[in-house]
Amino acid sequence: MWWQLPLCAFIAVVPAAVAVTVIYSTGKRPPRVVELWTPSWRKISPFWLLGYRGLVFLVMSWLLIQTVLIDGAFAFFFYTQWTFTLVIIYFLIGTVISAHGCWIYSRTHITESEEANGFLKGDLVNGNALNLTLRADKDREDARLPNRREGQLHEKRAGFWGYVMQIIYQISAGAVILTDVVFWGLLLPFMSDENLRLDLVMICMHSLNAVFLLIDTVFNRLPFPWFGMAYFVLWSCIYLAFQWLLHACGLTWYLAIALVHIPCFGVYYLIAKGKDSFFSKLLPNSYIKSY
Repeated sequence: MWWQLPLCAFIAVVPAAVAVTVIYSTGKRPPRVVELWTPSWRKISPFWLLGYRGLVFLVMSWLLIQTVLIDGAFAFFFYTQWTFTLVIIYFLIGTVISAHGCWIYSRTHITESEEANGFLKGDLVNGNALNLTLRADKDREDARLPNRREGQLHEKRAGFWGYVMQIIYQISAGAVILTDVVFWGLLLPFMSDENLRLDLVMICMHSLNAVFLLIDTVFNRLPFPWFGMAYFVLWSCIYLAFQWLLHACGLTWYLAIALVHIPCFGVYYLIAKGKDSFFSKLLPNSYIKSY
C-alpha cells in the first residue's frame, strides 16, 4: 500500500538521524593508545593478543573467500557477509596496531634491560664504592624518566586508525549478536531445506564471528561505552538503504530490524561491563579494568 513507503522511510531515516546526533554530541573521545593492544590481564604478554588477532584474521578471511567462491558477489547481498567482513577488518586493524604496540613494548623492555646490564657490568669492573654510590644516585634519577615516559604513553590518545578500530569493534559487537540470533533463532527453524543449504561454511559464518569477537573481548582493554550503539544503528541504516536500492521490503521487515538493535547491542554491552565488574572484583591484582 502507498502509505507503507513513507513509513518505511521514516523507520530508516529517523534512527539514522538520531544516531548521527548522538555520535556528534558524545562520541568524539578516542580510546587511549595502550587500550588498543595491551591485554586486560597483567601477566599476559601483548604478543599473545597479537598472535590471536592475526590468526583470527586469516581464518575468517579464508571462510569469506570460500563463501564468495560458492555464491559469488551475491554473497554480499546479505547482512551476515557485511558483518563478517566488518569483523575481518576489525581484526586486520587490530593485528596491525597490536604489531606496532608490541614493537614499542619490546623496544621499551630491551632498552631497560640493556641499561640495567650495562650499569651492573660497569659497577663490577670498577669495583669502586664511590662509583657505586654515584651510580645509585644516577639510577634513581634516571628511573624517574622511564616512569614519566610510561605515564605519557598510557595517557596518549589514539589517532585516526585507533578511533576507527574502536568504532568497528562497537558496530561488530551488536551486529554479530543480531546475525547469529536471527539466523539460529528465526531463519533456520522456519525455513525449508530447499530454501536453506546448511553446510560447514555457513555454520562457521554464523557462529565463529561471535565466538572470535567474544574471546577478543575477554582479553582486550577496549572501552565499550553505551553510545557505541549509535554506530551500530547507523551501520544497519546503511544496509537498509542498500537493500532499498535493490528492492523494497515489507514494513514488518524494517520494523523488526529496528526493534532488535537495542537488545542485541544491550546483550554485548552487559557482557563487556560484566567482564569488567566480575574479574576486577574476583582477581583485582591480575585484571586491568577498562574505562
